[in-house]
Amino acid sequence: MREVRVDEFREEWVLATADSSNRRQEGRAPRYVMIQETLRKAIQAQRLPSNQILLEGPIARLFGTSRGPVRKALELLHEQGLISRFEGRGFLATPDPESVKPVRDPLTPEMLGLGVDERPVVDTRSAADRIYVQVEEAVATCLAFGHFRIIETVLSEYHGVSRTVAREVLGRLRNQRLIEKDRHSHWLAGPLTAQAVADDYEIRVLLEPAALKVSGPLLDRAELEAMRDEVQRLIDHPELQNAAAITRLEQDLHQRCLRLYPNRKAREMIAQSQLPVIVNRIFFQTLGVPPDEPLLMEHKLVLDHLLFGAFDAAASSLQSHLQAAAERSRRRLKVLSVFPEPSLPPYLLKIT
Repeated sequence: MREVRVDEFREEWVLATADSSNRRQEGRAPRYVMIQETLRKAIQAQRLPSNQILLEGPIARLFGTSRGPVRKALELLHEQGLISRFEGRGFLATPDPESVKPVRDPLTPEMLGLGVDERPVVDTRSAADRIYVQVEEAVATCLAFGHFRIIETVLSEYHGVSRTVAREVLGRLRNQRLIEKDRHSHWLAGPLTAQAVADDYEIRVLLEPAALKVSGPLLDRAELEAMRDEVQRLIDHPELQNAAAITRLEQDLHQRCLRLYPNRKAREMIAQSQLPVIVNRIFFQTLGVPPDEPLLMEHKLVLDHLLFGAFDAAASSLQSHLQAAAERSRRRLKVLSVFPEPSLPPYLLKIT
């Protein structure tokens, strides 16, 4: 792999970071913002009658959420003059309550436009499950850029969830060793150090090859062929290589291929040693996947050995891959250290 030149990528990164930041922020829009926008569009498109009473409970049921995000969305719409209060409970879908006679007709998905683009009306996942990936991505991104405090109250407001839900999400991240609590019960993230990454690689080099020897013979051949075909597809089509695609490959080899290993404690230790994955993900998101990324051929070699039933050779190839990846991650972390801090959610407060 050629050496990464920082100056070569800096200007390109600065130009691209605004667009990528906007895309990420859209993906993590708080739930109350999504509800507010849906209601706003429904009112402006006149799908909601102007005399329709808007109550927290029915709206919350349609969106599969608690009343908190709905309450905030309605308050914002009221401040913007799109809805109004009246002598009764709730709001009216008009800025002029004197011109209409309020009705309490049942709200339907069609009235809110929820069926127009085939979005699910009710998200049956728990509130913690709904926001976990977004919070995990934000925290993982900040790790390489310093030491941060996570403000629990701001996190709950940002995502429109309760403090209890925010605490549950942070507890999961703590179990993954991505964050910690100090003696004042403050949630802290980072800094991501070269030593911490090296320690995780050492654990993985010791455990993953042994786990693969046991789990490999139990894996379904069709599943392995699909994994190998995906690696080959990315090798043949470099334009498809991006951070998300590489992350999926990492999950295939380092999680799915090891999941049948019966030693639960060892599996947990592997799962809690994912700092190297975070370094590479941030690197690829920031700079793109380097040409001729060695990871692809290394993954393919391991999968080829598994398909041939050469499980000792697969374990040996996995060990070599991890050792080579450790050196690449060390260099990539050094490169990331000189880049400006990306756009982060307001609940991540940098500690100077």
